[in-house]
Formats: sequence, structure tokens, C-alpha cells
Amino acid sequence: MTTSKKQQLIGLVVSDKMTRTVVVKVDSRKRHAKYKKAYTVSKRYKAHDEKGEYHTGDKVVIESIRPMSKDKKFQVISKA
Repeated sequence: MTTSKKQQLIGLVVSDKMTRTVVVKVDSRKRHAKYKKAYTVSKRYKAHDEKGEYHTGDKVVIESIRPMSKDKKFQVISKA
């Protein structure tokens, strides 16, 4: 039996207007291939929040799960 390693990301809640769903912005640093300058790339993920306990401004840890809907493929685990 194999155990799968789930992807975990740390981000900031930017929206909690939906029921049981929060939008989490995850920032990552990249380096330009030619000029070697570091820059920030942001990506927004919709994450499941069953109890509605996380609000805008909270720093949270999200973990990948099986798809719950078209856009929602992550679940909030805890505050970071």
C-alpha cells in the first residue's frame, strides 16, 4: 500500500464572502532565466472552510484534496 504526499501551501485569506469557501493568495519567488532578477508570482486558490472560522487577513495552511467542485481542490488545515 502506498501513501500519497499531499501538497501543502501557506497563504493569506483574501476573501471569505462565500459560504464554506475562502480564497487564499499564495506568493512564490521566481528568478528570471536571462536577467537573474527575483520577482514575486501570486496565485489564488479556492479552499474549503467547513466551519467558516477563517477570515480575510488570516495566514493559513491549505492542503490538496480530491476536487469538491470545478474550482475547489484545496482544504484549509490550520492557521500558520
